[in-house]
Amino acid sequence: MRLRSFAMALAASALLLLTGGPSTFAQGEPQRRSLFNLFWQVPERPAVQPRQRSRPAPQQTRRRPPQMVRDDPVIPKVDVNHHVLVVGDTLADQIAIGLADSLNDRADVAVQRKAKADSGLVRTDFYDWPKAVVELLAADPKIMVGVISLGPNDRQAIREGEVTLEPLSERWLQIYRSRIEAVTAAFAARRIPLIWAGAPPMQNTRLSTDLTVLNDLFRKGVEASGGQFVDLWTPYLDAENRYSATGPDVDGQTTRLRLGDGVHFTKAGARKAAHFVDVLIRRILDRTPSENVIALPAEASAGAAAAAEQQTDAIERLIDRMVSGRTEDISLVPVLPVRPLAGPILPLTGAAPAAGESALLASIQDARGRGDTATQLDRVFGDGVAPEPKPGRADDFRWPRPN
Repeated sequence: MRLRSFAMALAASALLLLTGGPSTFAQGEPQRRSLFNLFWQVPERPAVQPRQRSRPAPQQTRRRPPQMVRDDPVIPKVDVNHHVLVVGDTLADQIAIGLADSLNDRADVAVQRKAKADSGLVRTDFYDWPKAVVELLAADPKIMVGVISLGPNDRQAIREGEVTLEPLSERWLQIYRSRIEAVTAAFAARRIPLIWAGAPPMQNTRLSTDLTVLNDLFRKGVEASGGQFVDLWTPYLDAENRYSATGPDVDGQTTRLRLGDGVHFTKAGARKAAHFVDVLIRRILDRTPSENVIALPAEASAGAAAAAEQQTDAIERLIDRMVSGRTEDISLVPVLPVRPLAGPILPLTGAAPAAGESALLASIQDARGRGDTATQLDRVFGDGVAPEPKPGRADDFRWPRPN
C-alpha cells in the first residue's frame, strides 16, 4: 500500500515537472514559479525597448522676401487723339467692328460706331443722314477721318410732294445725287477726309445690278469733294466674276465671307472689308502731324510774317471756293515757277566731245557699220537668212565631217 502511494506521489511530481505547474495567463498577474524553475534557475531576458531615432536639428534657412508677380502687363497710357467716325447702315457697322480690330495696334485711334440699321439716303423721314452727319461732326472735335457705307436699303421710291418717284428714275437719281453731295459737303466744310466704301455684290442679282448704279454715284460724289472711294465689289467675286459667299480672308485662307441672307458679312468678311479702308486711314494718319512734335519758330521780319499770313488766308479762301464748287470766279496765279519739261542736256564729261572722240549716241548706220559686216547684218536680221555654217562651229551639221 505504501508502495502504491509512493508511486502515485512520484507520478504527480513528474506531471508537475512536465506541465510547469498551475499558472495563470491573466494580464497583469505575476507568473508562478514551478518546481522546474526552482531547481534550474533560468535567467529572465529583459524586455527590449525600441530605439528612438533622434531627429536632426532643423537647419536655419534664410527666408526669401515674397515676390510680386503681375499677370497683366503694364501698358503705358496713351491719349486718344484721333477718332474715326463710321456712319451708314448695318454693313457700315460691321466695317466699323473690323476697323476696331485692324486698328488695335494704334492706341491713339478710336473708332466711333454711329451707324443706323435699315437706314439710307431715301427715307429721310426715318433717318436724315445729311442732318445727322452735321450734328455728329459738330459734337466731336477729335474726328480726323470719316467712313460711310450706304446703298442696300435705298431701292425705294422717293416722294416729292404728291408725286412718287420710282427707284433709279431720272428725277430719283437727281434727288439721290443731291443727298450724296449734302453728306460729302458736311465733311468738306470741316476739312475732314471722307472715305466712302461702296456696296459689295449681293446674292440677289437684281439688287446687285441696282447697286452698281448707286456705286457709280457714290464714286463720283465723294471724289468731287476730294474724298476717296473704296471698291468692295471685286474682292467678293469668284473667278468667274459672280457672287460668292466664300473666298480668301485677310490671311489668304479660304473661308466664309457672307452670311446666309446674301447681304451681310461674316466676321472674316467684315475684317476683309475693313482692311481696304484701313489702308487709306493709315495713309491719312501718316500725313497727320503728331502733337508731340514741337515746331521751332524761324526768325523773320514783321513784313515777311505779314506777307506769309496774307498768302495763307488767300490759299484758305481759294480752297473754300473750290470745295463749295464755285470755280468760275477763281483766278489762279501760279505761286511757284513753272518747271520745265526737261533740263539742259550736258555731256557726261562736262564738255563737248573733242575731235576724234566717238559720241555716246550714234546713228543707226554708224552703229551697224559698213562693208561686209553691214551686209551680213541686213541678211540675217532683215531678210531672215541664217549665216552659212563654218566647220567646227555648233551649227555645222554636215555629215560626213569635212577633212
